[in-house]
Amino acid sequence: MAETPVVRTVAVDRPVEIDGPPGRRTLTAYGKRPVTGPVAVLDEHLDGDRQADPDNHGGPHKAVYCYAEEDIAWWREELGRDVGTQVFGQNLTTAGLDLRAAVVGEHWRIGSAEFEVAQPRIPCFKLGLYSGDPTMPRRFVAAVRPGAYLRVVTRGHVSAGDGIEVLDRPAHGLSLAEVATIYHHERERAERLLDASELAPMYPRWVHERRVKAG
Repeated sequence: MAETPVVRTVAVDRPVEIDGPPGRRTLTAYGKRPVTGPVAVLDEHLDGDRQADPDNHGGPHKAVYCYAEEDIAWWREELGRDVGTQVFGQNLTTAGLDLRAAVVGEHWRIGSAEFEVAQPRIPCFKLGLYSGDPTMPRRFVAAVRPGAYLRVVTRGHVSAGDGIEVLDRPAHGLSLAEVATIYHHERERAERLLDASELAPMYPRWVHERRVKAG
């Protein structure tokens, strides 16, 4: 890993229509493109970035998506082939920070902006489209390398090359890897997710729904 955590690239995109599942077209902003220079961090997205499906993507708890250079390298080795840097559709490519170990609610300073770790990513079929491999969403879930969705605490600007400073880390210790593991693989541990009040609201709702179903 890099000695000091850093942002390698900043990428944004606006929705475009592409070929989706057979016989269908789909609107997506998944194909993020790296940009140069400072990018403004707004309340729910980076300047120049939009989401095609606001019901499931974007919003305050998915304002900015990060994926690690180290995880991309892992995928290249795992799959035995090249994997494009932007296949995962991230806004920020990080280096030197283990995103699996990032704790829900920890705060980062990047450039002049401040962020809070909100949740891991749950992949959709578009990962399969952009990777050229329809099995990738399933592989992504199994790998427990979900990346990090951030909410914006303080507006500012971010640029490629900016350092990432972890300002604080909550004592509950609930990591993004643990959230993803519980949600996808160890649902009997669902109550653990309630230890982190900073976790995106869909997770406590999911826990509550499980309680109701259990009677």
